[in-house]
Amino acid sequence: MAEMSKGVTAGKLASNVQKKITRAQEKVLQKLGKADETKDVQFEEGVINFNKQLVEGSKLQKDLKAYLAAVKAMHESSKRLHECLADMYEPDWYGKDEMDSIAEDTDLLWTDFHQKLVDHALISMDTYLAQFPDIKARIAKRDRKLVDFDSARHHFASLQKGKKKDEVKIAKPVSLLEKAAPGWAQGILSAHHVAQTNLSRNQAEDELGRAQKVFEEINEDLQEELPSLWNSRVGFYVNTFQSVAGLEEKFHREMGKLSQNLNDVMTKLEDQNQPGKAGKLGLKTTATGKRQEGTNNTLSPRGSGPPIPKSPSKASGTTNGSSDEAEMPPGFLYKVKVMHDYGATDGDELDLKAGDVVLVMSYENPEDQDDGWLMGVKEAHWLKKKDLKVKGVFPENFTQRL
Repeated sequence: MAEMSKGVTAGKLASNVQKKITRAQEKVLQKLGKADETKDVQFEEGVINFNKQLVEGSKLQKDLKAYLAAVKAMHESSKRLHECLADMYEPDWYGKDEMDSIAEDTDLLWTDFHQKLVDHALISMDTYLAQFPDIKARIAKRDRKLVDFDSARHHFASLQKGKKKDEVKIAKPVSLLEKAAPGWAQGILSAHHVAQTNLSRNQAEDELGRAQKVFEEINEDLQEELPSLWNSRVGFYVNTFQSVAGLEEKFHREMGKLSQNLNDVMTKLEDQNQPGKAGKLGLKTTATGKRQEGTNNTLSPRGSGPPIPKSPSKASGTTNGSSDEAEMPPGFLYKVKVMHDYGATDGDELDLKAGDVVLVMSYENPEDQDDGWLMGVKEAHWLKKKDLKVKGVFPENFTQRL
């Protein structure tokens, strides 16, 4: 049994070596122009597209892994930054519990973001690229079988050409053996020669048929798969980047809320440590870190802010009778301090810088008032010009009432 196995292995090895030699000879003849080569322009274009698609997909996979590594690095940096703040934050400072809760929620948000990117982008990317090695191997096999087919085709053609020459030789025997043989033996030799020639030709024809069948089977499969794979790239790219964009949008939206909550805590801590403001603080926070009262610098789209608060004078129906009140513009309600820069996007809006003080005024027509927007004029302009030419509206949630 062992000797048979060795024999089969040796025979197969010899066959493979012979095939490689035959293919090498065929390729040399084709390059020298002594043998024609079967060409398929459409298939060659499909292979070009396949290689391009593989390169693009591999680059996308590499860049996606780099992006995930950057997300993980940012997660670690954010975690260390919050740990540093927690170490410095004294227990009696305002918002200690809220600050710890924000740090924990931030860490969980980063972890969830990274895991969802892996699940919805990286894994599908790996699955997409996993189909390329098999197709690439079959393309290489198809190329080898095409060389075998061309070689068998050329061998059979050469035997077909030699058939006519043999017929001439049979009609006019020229070999020494045929001349020396008796007349009755010459016919036998000729018949033997014809039989040998026919056998070789039949074998070559069978070999050509087998080579053609193997080549056409693998060629037909690839002719269907390559265009389908090429067209699938668009849908894959769309799904991948839609997933990444959707996850990023949700992550940044939630992270923005946490960052704003942290900013609110820091603002309250600043107020607590300023002389004269500690007694006025009196502000509490909910478990989620959202303030129930106080500054209103939570960034939100136009029209979605809190309702405009009434001035103390309106609420009580009295004024303080101070000399400053007489110098204020008509319809003056109260002052606010700008906490965040705001760039005007319309002609009736004020352009604000952090630190500006704005004199809030009542609307001439209350119906023009939008929720979350105030009417006013910058204090510096009013004190200098005493006119209302540059009054305008601005978002309430970018300011803090004084």
